[in-house]
Amino acid sequence: MVKIIPFQAVRPRRDLVHLVTSMPYYKYPKHILEALLDSNPYSFIHIINPEFTEQQGKTMPNSTERFEKVRARYDEFKRSEYFLKEEKPCYYLYRQTNGANVYCGVIAGVAIENYVNGVVKIHEDTLSRRVETFQKYLEICKFNAEPVLITHEDRKELQDLKEQYYDVRPEYEHTTPNGVKHELWVISSQEDQGILQVVFEGMRNVYLADGHHRSESSAQLHAVNKDVDSFMAYLIPESDLKIYDYNRVVDYTQDLSIDEVLDRISSNFDCVLVSEEGAAPSRIHEFALYGDGQWYKLTLRNNSFDDPVRNLDSAILSELVLDPVFEIKDLRLDDRVRFVEGVRGLNALSEDVDSGRSKIAFALFPVTLDQMKAVADANKIMPPKSTWIEPKLRSGLTIYEWD
Repeated sequence: MVKIIPFQAVRPRRDLVHLVTSMPYYKYPKHILEALLDSNPYSFIHIINPEFTEQQGKTMPNSTERFEKVRARYDEFKRSEYFLKEEKPCYYLYRQTNGANVYCGVIAGVAIENYVNGVVKIHEDTLSRRVETFQKYLEICKFNAEPVLITHEDRKELQDLKEQYYDVRPEYEHTTPNGVKHELWVISSQEDQGILQVVFEGMRNVYLADGHHRSESSAQLHAVNKDVDSFMAYLIPESDLKIYDYNRVVDYTQDLSIDEVLDRISSNFDCVLVSEEGAAPSRIHEFALYGDGQWYKLTLRNNSFDDPVRNLDSAILSELVLDPVFEIKDLRLDDRVRFVEGVRGLNALSEDVDSGRSKIAFALFPVTLDQMKAVADANKIMPPKSTWIEPKLRSGLTIYEWD
């Protein structure tokens, strides 16, 4: 049973929402971040970077003093009425349109007990230092401004309810500079809230798609503060979730030609020279390799894996290529490997190699939803950077706070 909880969101005034919400600050190149902060006093980035205008007395990143300044700037935004707090607990219907891709789900509180008890299933490991840092942030700032992403089975009752709201003017409707349209409806009706709760109570499990560190830090906070009993999540049906490939570029140190690399992996892969147009992997266990200005298609010969993790192409590439050929054993620690989002296309890989930043690139077929669920259901963990999942959510649209 999945327990969702309505909450009183703190959210931007309707006339400011397009100026307030932002991508996570680390997604912006430095020069764009500085231009954004300089030109837009309403941006949520000013809360996360409260010392932008200060010349002296700056604090250390992730320190108690820095997080206290974040909270102070947040309170300043509230006093200025850039943010307003909902009068009563609500759910929120949020639709994001990015070209042909449309994502629509419910923003709600999800009971932390569901995460602790494994009703919310995970597929990624967490780093203790990151969890501790974010727990400290939550303890001091007492708000979270970006929901985790959870996917769930499709339910007709849920879709029927959403379509009723599509005919009503949304509370927010704006398009961000990256061309993505954002719409948000407030679900304040007790009847509609009851429908949502019943639908989710009828689900045995849901799957955490993005936000493992935020979820784990909320659970750690709950362990010392039982009043924090839920975390903010964006729940979307499985049919809406988009999983893209997460590719690898390698700057290996061995003196190896592309022919020698191909020879070393030929016992496990069929290797064929192809054009760029025919290079993209079309199914699982099919890879593309780029080096010396040429694309090659690699097809795994042995497709039989009982273990759901070893069946992942990211694990196969590490086990059969990166480790034996380049002696790369831990992707989290080896700086010879970098990761390139599949949404950037194959050109991003060839350009990286041609520029000299790396020597060789590998494109993978995207992890399927069934593969992701199989790993989670087996209580196992994917290799690092196995998936690039959409939608990507903005900070400051709905803020979940507690006292």
